[in-house]
Amino acid sequence: MYVTQSVCYNLAKIRTFDWMPFVRTRLVVKNHRERMNRLKIAVYPGSFDPITNGHIDILERSSLLFDKIIVAVVHNPTKNALFSPEERAQFITESTRHIKNIEVDCFDGLLAQYMKQKGSDIIIRGLRSITDFEYESHMSMMNRHLLPHVDTIFIMSDIRYIYISSSSVKEVAMLGGDVTCMVPALVKEALRQKYRLKKQNG
Repeated sequence: MYVTQSVCYNLAKIRTFDWMPFVRTRLVVKNHRERMNRLKIAVYPGSFDPITNGHIDILERSSLLFDKIIVAVVHNPTKNALFSPEERAQFITESTRHIKNIEVDCFDGLLAQYMKQKGSDIIIRGLRSITDFEYESHMSMMNRHLLPHVDTIFIMSDIRYIYISSSSVKEVAMLGGDVTCMVPALVKEALRQKYRLKKQNG
């Protein structure tokens, strides 16, 4: 009886250990499939004051890489923005209607906290120059420190828009220059009206 129990125990033990690698493999495959089946949500944060054709180009290209992109308009009370967050969000919504997998939102506070709220672990950033890369690389490392599972995807600007920035667009518009090729038509009109009011109000 003792021998029989011992043999049975050993057989059971062998069978258990024989099955363990298979069980582990199935768990790994299951977890991988769950991650693959999960929607790939990326966040494209920025002030977008205002959105430019360069921003739209980045969105058009990155929309092919992800299931959903959240364009997150940053509200920074320490900066003197030309347009309100709501106005900027409206410009983005109207200018990107042809891109179907985009959601526009506004937020303030830490980007890391916002990423947690949205369940995203990918940040999109556009790059125009080496100067941009130096700044953005430091920001990506800080975000990585705050959220170790978050990655930043850098997308180079198209050569047609590499010289365009929101600040340069505002300066040109303020001085009466033509920004037709730099921003969507509704943004061009909004800039014209905004600076006309500023001049009228002194």
